[in-house]
Amino acid sequence: MTHHAPAVERIGIGVVLMLAALTAIGPLTIDLYLAAFPEIVTDLATTPAKVQLTMTATLAGLALGQLIIGSVSDSFGRRRPLLIALTVYVLVSLAIIGVGQVETLTALRVLQGLSGAAGMVLSLAVVRDRFGGIGIGKVISRLMLVVGVAPILAPTIGAQILRFGDWRTMFAVLAGFGVLLLVLASVFLKESLPPERRRRGGVRAALASYRSLITDWSFIGAVLMGAFYMGAMFTYVASSTFVFQEGFGLTASEFGYIFGAGALAVTAGSQVNGALVGRLRPERIVTVVIAAGWVLALGLFVLTLTVSGDGQGFWPLVLVLVPTLSTVGFVLPSVPAIVLESNGHRAGSAAALNGAMGFVLGALITPISGILGGTATAMAGVMFGVITISAMLLLAVRRGWSTERVSRVDALVAGPEVQEEALRP
Repeated sequence: MTHHAPAVERIGIGVVLMLAALTAIGPLTIDLYLAAFPEIVTDLATTPAKVQLTMTATLAGLALGQLIIGSVSDSFGRRRPLLIALTVYVLVSLAIIGVGQVETLTALRVLQGLSGAAGMVLSLAVVRDRFGGIGIGKVISRLMLVVGVAPILAPTIGAQILRFGDWRTMFAVLAGFGVLLLVLASVFLKESLPPERRRRGGVRAALASYRSLITDWSFIGAVLMGAFYMGAMFTYVASSTFVFQEGFGLTASEFGYIFGAGALAVTAGSQVNGALVGRLRPERIVTVVIAAGWVLALGLFVLTLTVSGDGQGFWPLVLVLVPTLSTVGFVLPSVPAIVLESNGHRAGSAAALNGAMGFVLGALITPISGILGGTATAMAGVMFGVITISAMLLLAVRRGWSTERVSRVDALVAGPEVQEEALRP
């Protein structure tokens, strides 16, 4: 089967904004209600552990949803699965407003995550369908800006919602956001995967596609590299309130400023990355940035070992932490650009595995710093650990990148028949 290259389209601001809004639904679904955890415990007469389990359920739903919807979209196109999933998302969000038991909330959060996954995975697939070359990296940089910033800003937005409503109001807001996305996608999103480029063969073909991706080291190694690096951000989001409010005695408003600095750092990194895409390949960017991130994370960990626990060392910690977070803004868009560029014929499945792996590892990594005590040292130690793993994976996949790039250049010189063979999985 011939794998047609995507048409290179002009990157319109309207398209980018709509895809960014679709991408935002996942992070908002995860983190918007964090500030309401104590209220949910009281209202549903349950325990903090059971409420925290609702977040794990959401992450599981997002991971599973990306795997299912991404693969389905390779067979049926992007638009129809997206519209169906957004409809389910709105209905589930409305159902959550009336729950009376934490067990029901947990079950519905799985479904909410599963349906919300469509926006994240299909936005990336649409980018790969519609854009080629530099365009992929530029658009993904804008989308990953949302993925990097939304988890940091969502709890703050949720806290503002609590000023005029309760925790159920948050899910009404999510339902309204889902309706908005459904309307926008219905009116403005055209199908990006024509019938001749869709996968045929049903479930067997879908499983074969995933099997070929999982056994492709250049793909799965890069995906794991990005997922572990994303684990550093998950660790920061989960630990920061304990580190700064309990460890350093910051007020809620003071903590908000620090949280905002982290968001700005991720934002700046992703936007500088977008500016560099036309000049440097994403493989080069990610190599330099992960090396810099490892050095910064090591410095952060060593620094926290010198903090006595009585509030000393606050500013040195912040001054190293913020640039460390900025490196996440470079890695998040670079990895999808790398793995999607060479998997355009199965972009839905590739985007699904990339996204699902990030959430699975995020769910596993997030509790570790809390188990280790929730201190600044625990947070920095986990961040350094996952970035070290990411750096080791980088070293392992770099040779494959070089080999693959040479083979593709040779194919371009050789002619159409060899090009087709080089593009096959």
